[in-house]
Amino acid sequence: MTQPVLYLIACAAGPAQHIDDGVRAAQAAGWDTCLILSPTAATWWEPRRAELEALTGHPVRHRYTLPGESSGLPKADAMLVAPLTTTSACKWAAGITDTVALGIPAEAVHLGVPVTAAPFWSTALGAQPAVERAVATLREQGVRVVFAPGEPHQPKQGDGAAFPWGQLLRSLPANS
Repeated sequence: MTQPVLYLIACAAGPAQHIDDGVRAAQAAGWDTCLILSPTAATWWEPRRAELEALTGHPVRHRYTLPGESSGLPKADAMLVAPLTTTSACKWAAGITDTVALGIPAEAVHLGVPVTAAPFWSTALGAQPAVERAVATLREQGVRVVFAPGEPHQPKQGDGAAFPWGQLLRSLPANS
């Protein structure tokens, strides 16, 4: 039996600096893990992208493919967008899919792929009325938005290294 495929999609927030921990946790939970990074998160990992590709066994996506170009990734059984930033939540909810990190889950949720999003943002950013509306819109579309304990966090108090990857992975549908 083949492993179910998880697309782990990271936007540029503190936990993205530790996305390798997220990949390892997903693999330990039995997922064949493919990694997709927002453009900014990709720049953080640029010097070590080969390390992530070796870890996942797949190319790390950070841009849309060109016409006729293969993504190099197997079909996803589930997706976890973690961390999700306020900017990405608002763009996604508004239908703005200018990055592959937003376009893939935005389309997938309407194709029946289970999509979970785990926000990581401060209470100050989360206080913007557009953010609450974006979370509601994503949920209306079928995205499972899961706030980890302590999220949103106080400004300048987020701990990306302590992001609860295991807990979030357990919130995914079993053997999607």
